Amino acid sequence: MVDQPLWEQIGSSFVQHYYQMFDSDRSQLGSIYIDASCLTWEGQQYQGKRAIVEKLASLPFQKIAHSITAQDHQPTPDSCILSMVVGQLKADEDPIMGFHQSFILKNINDAWVCTNDMFRLAIHNFG
Repeated sequence: MVDQPLWEQIGSSFVQHYYQMFDSDRSQLGSIYIDASCLTWEGQQYQGKRAIVEKLASLPFQKIAHSITAQDHQPTPDSCILSMVVGQLKADEDPIMGFHQSFILKNINDAWVCTNDMFRLAIHNFG
């Protein structure tokens, strides 16, 4: 088996950590964002660690579980990592839904943080 490139290892580790934290206690996600971080959640924009955590903590469900179908990671020219995640989620008693999420990760003071985060449910209205 070929060793994964470093950006794949970092990206995969981040994704695992992010969704474990999101599923167990999303109010703790502030540790991965910085004050300059941006979140786009279903088209709504949030900037800064506090605004992002407030949004994520206010989501209208008690229980959630994510299942990752695929993830891809790329190094960027400015030494960041771009990560794209496709999966399914189950919130409370709602039906299982697909989702897409992208992250940009940056190493600041020897810690990888999320500077950009974009999330969309994979809902299609063909009408």
